[in-house]
Amino acid sequence: MSKKITVGDYLLLRLKEMGVRHVFGVPGDYNLGFLDQIVNMEGLEWIGNCNELNAAYAADGYARVNGIAALVTTFGVGELSAINGIAGSYAEQVPVVKITGTPSTKVMKKGALVHHTLGDGDFTHFMNMFKEVTVAQTMLTEENAAEEIDRVLRECWLQKRPVHINIPADISYKEIDAPQTSLALPEPVSDPTQLNKFVQKAAEELNKANSPFILADYEVNRYRLYDQLRTFVEASGYPIASFSMGKGVIDETHPQFIGVHTGQLSEDFLKQCIQESDCFILIGVKLTDSITGGFRFIHDLEKTNIIEIHPSYARINNEVFQAVSMREALEQLTEHVQHRTWNLNPHPAGNGSPFIPSSESITQERFWQRLASFFKPGDVLLAEQGTSFFAASTVKLPEKTTFVGQPLWGSIGYTLPALLGTQLADQNRRNILVIGDGSFQLTAQELSTILLHDLKPIIFLINNDGYTVERMIHGAEQRYNDINRWNYRRIPDVLDLNGNSISFQIKTEEELEEVLSKAEKANKLVFIEVHMGRLDSPALLRELGKLFAEQNKYC
Repeated sequence: MSKKITVGDYLLLRLKEMGVRHVFGVPGDYNLGFLDQIVNMEGLEWIGNCNELNAAYAADGYARVNGIAALVTTFGVGELSAINGIAGSYAEQVPVVKITGTPSTKVMKKGALVHHTLGDGDFTHFMNMFKEVTVAQTMLTEENAAEEIDRVLRECWLQKRPVHINIPADISYKEIDAPQTSLALPEPVSDPTQLNKFVQKAAEELNKANSPFILADYEVNRYRLYDQLRTFVEASGYPIASFSMGKGVIDETHPQFIGVHTGQLSEDFLKQCIQESDCFILIGVKLTDSITGGFRFIHDLEKTNIIEIHPSYARINNEVFQAVSMREALEQLTEHVQHRTWNLNPHPAGNGSPFIPSSESITQERFWQRLASFFKPGDVLLAEQGTSFFAASTVKLPEKTTFVGQPLWGSIGYTLPALLGTQLADQNRRNILVIGDGSFQLTAQELSTILLHDLKPIIFLINNDGYTVERMIHGAEQRYNDINRWNYRRIPDVLDLNGNSISFQIKTEEELEEVLSKAEKANKLVFIEVHMGRLDSPALLRELGKLFAEQNKYC
């Protein structure tokens, strides 16, 4: 069965089927006709961003909460502005549909020297660039549109990585015959023989081990396999830790959860558990420098049995089992592991002693100690890749909290536009952003879009006079780590003409306590500028900075 529909409308209907309700981007003359179709499409809302990079960051944040996202830019100048954000989504496996409005097919066929090109008549340059950071690409035509749209969207869903769709200005309104059936969204599937071999061997290794240990990470998040992970954890009785990239992959209030693992920089109790383990099962883990304490942990892994489960394959030491899905592997292993009773008594409880505010200046340590009890179940916490991320990764979060950071790609300024995306994805959840002044200056204008849509997050701006995260690695007093000082608390007033925000500036613990009380009652965006020392940083970041400096070997 098929029906007549325009190419643009068909693409938008497919996006709606996949759960997209907002489309991010920036208008440009090559995409304006398609933007009309977005505006006229019931159930979709156009979210215009201040620039294309911010749009890509916003789409990334939206996809992490919603499951998938879409953004639209114009050809050349627009798509290249967005490519850094798309690369981050590729690196961290975030499914984003990148749509580019291109010049018309007639213009491209003639090789005309039109604007937003390199002036050489070649219209493939930017498509080729996007091939490096997307898993599927297409140039839509009247003949291939329905088939190609479905193919590319299925790859985005299956691989949880960005895809690139080019829609020429004269193609968007072409009527085509399109299927009326729903888009079948693929999931990783197992080869029964490979799955059976893996489960049998993995169960054998786990059941004979003295101290098996689970390490889980972000791939579980991307494929929404929280329930399967939790069921396996409880059936096994094994202790579990996460890495910071997948923080929140299991409720941190769970009795078997013992912390966020950062290699040799982990808490002593967690390091002891790791050292005593003779068999690790890594579920959805990618071992990168930022989350392993500069790779030191990887050397420890080489001394013991390792079982890895990834979305579409598994590994036991050096033996790879192709076509094994994480979902099925966890479900079957749950039925084959012998339950262990693990002594949890040594595990330190909670986030430390109660916070009693003083008149002293606020420090990183005390700020995060207080924030730990400010967080509520169901919050979305975004932490910029600086002092904020490395402090937040050590805080025990309430159940059903979503943690958003970018430790692998690590593009500074990411989290403010990402906040726009995460808050739009679910406006019933409280969103909290902690971002440094240096990062904020890169993407500050997207605060305007957040205010435009009357969103009500809580934003903590850590004013520590520059790039403290870089100071911890190298050049603590160098000018290149300095930035121009802004009067940050006034910025919302400049951008907000409708009274949708309230701003504060704090320097002491008592002021923090007072402002937090007001923030909980405010029914508008809350912007809190927090002054801290320029060399005040979380202990984890100080130690990691030394490891990064050693790794980089500057001189």
